[in-house]
Amino acid sequence: MGIRQWVGLGVLAGTVAIASPAAALPGETVAAVESWIQSNGTLGSAVSRGLTVFRRATPARRFTFQASIFPVRGPLDLSSQGMIRTEELTLFDQVNGVDRDRLEESLRAIYGPAVYTDYQQAQLLYAYPSAETPPPANSEIVLLGEVLEGDRYAYWLELAANPQGVVYSGRAIVFLKEDLPLLRRYLTGFNGFPEIGS
Repeated sequence: MGIRQWVGLGVLAGTVAIASPAAALPGETVAAVESWIQSNGTLGSAVSRGLTVFRRATPARRFTFQASIFPVRGPLDLSSQGMIRTEELTLFDQVNGVDRDRLEESLRAIYGPAVYTDYQQAQLLYAYPSAETPPPANSEIVLLGEVLEGDRYAYWLELAANPQGVVYSGRAIVFLKEDLPLLRRYLTGFNGFPEIGS
């Protein structure tokens, strides 16, 4: 069962608002992204510490956004230390739950229509679990994920479900397309899934 089948509730109340179009994305400098975070209509109103933003409605309902110079998975490329390679938003909600719709709405609110359209039109490269790669038996957490490649960026969405199928947390990651091989190696090594695109 893929992440596309996990749909339901709306965005965490008070978590996201309509943002101005994205101006600082993976590939931009650290300084540019820090400035963008402060001026972003969605992120700027939350508690910000440099490249990380926190918002907590209650301990059971949290939102985090973090930009990083590190690849989505893998070692730091010393030749691009001053450049953002990955941006990740995480939702945690034990009250209303988290689903794909909420992650997508968060992407739209933070990045604006241009990036959201790139995401919507992105090609699905990889989804897990699947009939060929079921989750481990008796697992306390089942990870439901998708990796997509757009014209501009790559995207990784992941939800964490309990054994009853209830999802309380999820994340959406926007990253440089050139880092897709690093993510492939991470997923194939960690979960034993077939290679992306195979």
